Amino acid sequence: MAFTPCQGKTACRDDGRRCLTCGRTLEEICWLRDLIDQLASLAVEHSYNNVDDYASYVAQKVRQTVTYRRQAPLETPYAD
Repeated sequence: MAFTPCQGKTACRDDGRRCLTCGRTLEEICWLRDLIDQLASLAVEHSYNNVDDYASYVAQKVRQTVTYRRQAPLETPYAD
């Protein structure tokens, strides 16, 4: 499934479960908004004045982590 970014709050229409514009669930949208809010709060709390560098670093780490997790072999439980 491909990620579809929000088109802005004025474009949002939902059926109580998902946005009819981007197709994402309302739970997913809320989760992402919360994460972004936490990342922004961290930058404000620490008075980062190089927000572009911070955002680029976060984006790079997300890419690396997703790539790693997709390539990692599935863990198999040990037999007793």
